[in-house]
Amino acid sequence: MKNFQQDGTRKKWTNGTGADVTSGTMVKVGNRVGVCAVDIANGASGTVVLVGVFSGITKLTADVVTEGVDLYWDDTNKRLTLTSTSNTLAGFAWAAADGSTAIVTIKINA
Repeated sequence: MKNFQQDGTRKKWTNGTGADVTSGTMVKVGNRVGVCAVDIANGASGTVVLVGVFSGITKLTADVVTEGVDLYWDDTNKRLTLTSTSNTLAGFAWAAADGSTAIVTIKINA
């Protein structure tokens, strides 16, 4: 087909967060989220991955996450949460994470 551009799993993103971000960091991309494939300096561009399962993503420690529950990106605090209000749907929990851990494994939305 003549109009195919790419599979859509990765995107060039310009870091306007005010700080450098490292590879593996979740970032907001419009009304979606992605995970940085490379370190991206503030003001620079780099690749973010928009589809997949990612481990070690920071969450609100107090949240008790069950497998399959929706997770939301709190861009102010740079972490996932169970709270939907004022946050961006990021995906769903790939695995459970109790209230004593600050990380979770997530399948991010495309």
